[in-house]
Amino acid sequence: MPVSKRAKIVHESKTTKKSHKEQTRRLFANIRECIEKYDHLFVFSVDNMRNTYLKDVRTEFSDSRLFFGKTKVMAVALGNSPETEFAPNLHQLAPFLTGAVGLLFTSRDPESVLAHFDAYRPLDFARAGTVSPRDFIIPNGVVHSRAGEIPTSEDEPVSHTVEPTLRKLGVPTRLVKGKVVLEMTDGPGYQVCRAGETLDSRQTTLLKMFGVATAEFRVAMKALWSRSSGEVKVLEKKESEMDVDGE
Repeated sequence: MPVSKRAKIVHESKTTKKSHKEQTRRLFANIRECIEKYDHLFVFSVDNMRNTYLKDVRTEFSDSRLFFGKTKVMAVALGNSPETEFAPNLHQLAPFLTGAVGLLFTSRDPESVLAHFDAYRPLDFARAGTVSPRDFIIPNGVVHSRAGEIPTSEDEPVSHTVEPTLRKLGVPTRLVKGKVVLEMTDGPGYQVCRAGETLDSRQTTLLKMFGVATAEFRVAMKALWSRSSGEVKVLEKKESEMDVDGE
């Protein structure tokens, strides 16, 4: 029996997807509007990007305006040269608009902004491809939930159900009377990672299993432009300049 056409649902409202050009034009216009509205403009970079923490930054600076990504559009909006800059000396910010950087427009005192971001450095679990800042070893003996850490009230033996997963991740454990045990004959325990080593997915999974957070979310302020004076202040040296100073 054919399906009745009467049962067909017809949506009266239709939404059109915003085009890339429209989004680019809006970003361009919003940046130029903010140049005239706010007293200061910071160029910042982000280490160990996390959307959750970036949302926290947006909430904290709800009286300001933050743009992240699309560096070419941001550079064009500010101006790449003295002839195209939207306000005096804005073109001096163009060299800083590379990589994972953003713009923060605010009328807050610059010192208070710098103090806030200097203190705001939450830790999170590392992702593959990042560099470990520390060594981490799972000690010999009964494996605990916070292996290698300072013992706490939460430091309990891991569940026996975790043992197959540990072996799959390369940790030579075994079950002894229902407890997960590690016995390395060539050292004090199993070396998960070393300081300065680039982590792979296996290592980051093990670090997360044992609650070891090594990735620091950090917003680094690179440069500051003030509308009243038109001056650009460099807050963080570029890598090339740091290499020259170090020689």
